[in-house]
Amino acid sequence: MKKDINWGILGCGKIAKEFANALKVVPGAKLIAAASKSGKAKQFKEEFNLPYYYNNYEELVKNKEIDIIYIATTHNYHYENTLLCFNNNKHVLCEKPVTLNTYEASHIIEIAQSKGLFFMEAMWTRFCPAVENLIELIKNGVIGKVKTLKGDFCIDIPFDANSRYYNIKLAGGALLDLGIYPITFSCMILRKYPVEISGSLNIGNTGVDEESHYLLKFDKGETALLSSACTYQAPINFTIYGTKGQILVPNFYFPEELILKLNDKKDEILNFPYDSTGKNYEAIEVMECLLKNKTQSDKQTFFDTLKIMEIMDTIRKGKLKYPGEHTISSQ
Repeated sequence: MKKDINWGILGCGKIAKEFANALKVVPGAKLIAAASKSGKAKQFKEEFNLPYYYNNYEELVKNKEIDIIYIATTHNYHYENTLLCFNNNKHVLCEKPVTLNTYEASHIIEIAQSKGLFFMEAMWTRFCPAVENLIELIKNGVIGKVKTLKGDFCIDIPFDANSRYYNIKLAGGALLDLGIYPITFSCMILRKYPVEISGSLNIGNTGVDEESHYLLKFDKGETALLSSACTYQAPINFTIYGTKGQILVPNFYFPEELILKLNDKKDEILNFPYDSTGKNYEAIEVMECLLKNKTQSDKQTFFDTLKIMEIMDTIRKGKLKYPGEHTISSQ
C-alpha cells in the first residue's frame, strides 16, 4: 500500500474533531472527507480544509480515494455504519464500544476477516505513552504481584432525556459509554480477562443505567473494583495495588502521569505527556497495520474487543436491553 493514508470521518461531532486534529500530527495521514446526516459536514470541511464533504454516509463510503474510515457516531449506530463501510470495501477504525453486544461485534469481525479488511476498536488510551509504560512496569513486577485494581469514571452530566447519556434509543447510560474504560484498563494492565464477573446497575427514569458498579475476579486472585456514572462527579483515577507498592494513574482517561508508590520509599512521579489530542497514537497504530497489510492490531485485537463486549453483556444481562440491538434470537 502507498505510504500516505487517506482518511474519511463518518460523523462530525466533538470526538470527530478531536480525531481530525490528531491526524494533523501524524506523518502520512491525510484527512480528505467527512460526512454527517445532521448538516455538520460543511462546517467540518471548512474547519479542516477538506476536499470533500457529504450530507449522507453512502457517498462517503463510495469515495474511491478514501483508504480507511473513522466512525465517530453514537454507538447505537456503529454496527450499521461499520457494515456500510465493509460493504464498500473500506477499512474501519470504530469508536468504542464497536457495537452494543457480542453478537454484533462477532458479526462485523467475521465480515472484516472474510473480506480481508482492517478493523479496530478505537480504545485510544491503550496507545498513549503513559499506558504503554504502565503495562511494562506491571509486567516487570515493579509493584510485585498485583492484588487489587480500583478505578472510577464518574462525571456529572446535566439530565437531558435526549442526550446520548440518558436516551436509551441511543444506547445511553454509564456502562457502554464510561464503564468500558475502567473495565478495559483492568484487562489491559493484567493482560488477561476475568473468570468471574458481576455488577449492579442503577436504572434511571429513561431506562438507562445512570450509575453502575463492577466486580471482576481473575484467575490468580486479582480483583478489580470499578464504577462509572453520569449523575455525579468523582476523581477519574485508577490505582493498581501490588505486594511491593502501588501505582496511581491520575485522570486515567487522559493518562499522562504515573505516581509510583513503592513500600517504604518516597513517591516517584513519572511523566509521559502525549502529543496533540492523544488520539494520534491509535491512528499511527492503524496506519502501521495498513502498511503491513494486517487486518488487526496486535495491541487491540479482535479477541480483546470481543472479551470486553462479553464482560459488559454479562454485567447487564437480565437488567438492561437496548432498543434495536441485534441478537441471535432476533435474526
